[in-house]
Amino acid sequence: MSGPTTRVLAALELLQSHRQISGAELAERLEVDRRTVRRYIAVLEELGIPVTTEQGRYGGYSLVAGFKLPPMMFTDEETLAIALGLLAARQLGLAAYAPAIAGVEAKLERVMPDNLKRRVRAVRDTTRVILPRGEPSLDDHALLTLTSAAEDSQRVAFRYHSPDRGMIDRIIDPYGVVFRQGRWYVIGFCHLRQAMRSFRLDRIDQVQACPETFRRPADFDPATFLQDSLSSWGQDHEVSVLLHTDRRTLSALGIFIPECSGQFEAHEDGLLMNTYTDSLEWFAWWLSQLPVRFTILAPEGLKEALRRHAQTLLAAC
Repeated sequence: MSGPTTRVLAALELLQSHRQISGAELAERLEVDRRTVRRYIAVLEELGIPVTTEQGRYGGYSLVAGFKLPPMMFTDEETLAIALGLLAARQLGLAAYAPAIAGVEAKLERVMPDNLKRRVRAVRDTTRVILPRGEPSLDDHALLTLTSAAEDSQRVAFRYHSPDRGMIDRIIDPYGVVFRQGRWYVIGFCHLRQAMRSFRLDRIDQVQACPETFRRPADFDPATFLQDSLSSWGQDHEVSVLLHTDRRTLSALGIFIPECSGQFEAHEDGLLMNTYTDSLEWFAWWLSQLPVRFTILAPEGLKEALRRHAQTLLAAC
């Protein structure tokens, strides 16, 4: 568990969720000793939160009967924003943070008045936010470390697993983090290449903050840089795929179309998509998600990649 302020708030959370809790259990849950627990209780009392203490073998700490924190009040728009934000957070490919998201929901439910609880539950039960499936992460804590380092202008070191050049140690000044098309990227100044670079988080592990700091360029937009850099890449593979559908059906199905796909051309058998990709494996995976029939016209490598993907799916059955 992190710093003292977080532990004090965690102690309050435990007191709210237990009628009575012993000092030993509080110490174990908070990963501190009993003396520190007593100090946290004193901090809560100084904040005006009434805590009763019972001595003895069966004693412990509890909030004064009837005490409740003031309910959290939100407007309808704020309630919708919170509910949609939590729904979207579940789709960002961050499996390690699922318990944290559930914890946020539980805490909000405890302090919200009944009418707001009903609205949040209604949004959760009737609304779906479908984002591109996130790539699995090599380092579950990479995102937290990188976002913190970007906020604090602190240099970081990590190992980057390049599909072409293998594992490379990198040191960068992280300027920002971007989620795009199912993948997380960190953008910053790479000291190995002495230039701005973007790195996929699903290829990063062993992220560590360094003592050195840096100055972030004013008005730097990491999302704009990522878009420009992806657009300027020399895409390796030219792709031609015929989708056996029409524009209206494609739009009605809400199919996720990657930005690299460009414009569709009308064809007597559907829509012709001519584009480029740097990963035939990724493009094969994307095609396999389509709810419409399609025919790969080129290249042969994409057909092979799709066959391999299909064999993997069949093996799972």
